[in-house]
Amino acid sequence: MTPVSLQHVFQGPAMGLLLAMTLLTGCETNPYTGRSQLLMVSADQMNQMGATQYGEVLKDPKVVISKNPQEIEPVNRVAKRIIEAAKRSKYAEAAKAFEWEVTVIKDDATKNAWAMPGGKIAVYTGIFPMAKDEAGLAAIMGHEVIHALAQHGGERMSHGVIAQAGLTVSNIGLAILGVDPALNQLAMAALGAGTQGLVLLPFSRKHESEADYVGLLLAADAGYDPREAIHIWERMAAASEGAPPEFMSTHPSHETRISDLKRWMPEAMAIYEGAPKAASAPLPQVTPSPSSSAKPN
Repeated sequence: MTPVSLQHVFQGPAMGLLLAMTLLTGCETNPYTGRSQLLMVSADQMNQMGATQYGEVLKDPKVVISKNPQEIEPVNRVAKRIIEAAKRSKYAEAAKAFEWEVTVIKDDATKNAWAMPGGKIAVYTGIFPMAKDEAGLAAIMGHEVIHALAQHGGERMSHGVIAQAGLTVSNIGLAILGVDPALNQLAMAALGAGTQGLVLLPFSRKHESEADYVGLLLAADAGYDPREAIHIWERMAAASEGAPPEFMSTHPSHETRISDLKRWMPEAMAIYEGAPKAASAPLPQVTPSPSSSAKPN
């Protein structure tokens, strides 16, 4: 039997299918970075999924929703200004269509916050020591809100579908061409690792950097000192242990984020200097467990 070139397989039916799928899906351009985005899921669908998932999180018996005004009020103050800034941003149309909700989750061991499509926001009390004050919290919330507004979740889903389709078609192609099953499995394993390392992880890191950048501008326009974002990542770096190399991670390294924030800071400071200033009270102290770890999104 004539040896089969993997390159021949992937330049054949698999690539044809991927090209067809790409042409049939929607592409949008990020209004801040100019980056082209492949979106196979509509914003309405993502918003519905976000609302469903948000409701499931809040109904989880392990989730404790804070009732403490000292924890809730600063989060609501910051969220209000960030949402108002979003409605003035280049994402104004989406921000005005979102049905915003904000929940504070009482979990001092979890250093996290997130925003789902449709404007569903959760802030864990464990993030307070990383944020320190309301300006720091604004940087975190600005970052998370941009993930939702920029449809990063829908974009990751779309790339996952394309990648899986490519692997499936390639697997079929190898079988049809009579490639030894053991070699087939080896090739598919290599392809899966390559897809993850060369496509999905870099796209996720690109989303993180995009949220860092636009979220910084959003916090500045909301009247919060954007320089606090640098201090957050310095604290995150100090709190993190055993982080994987950047090329194996879905997030840029702390050092990369700090360097990027410093590079973007002049633009953010120009916006901040022209914005009505927000008060930045210290956040309430919490008592995280010694084993807690930073979980930035």
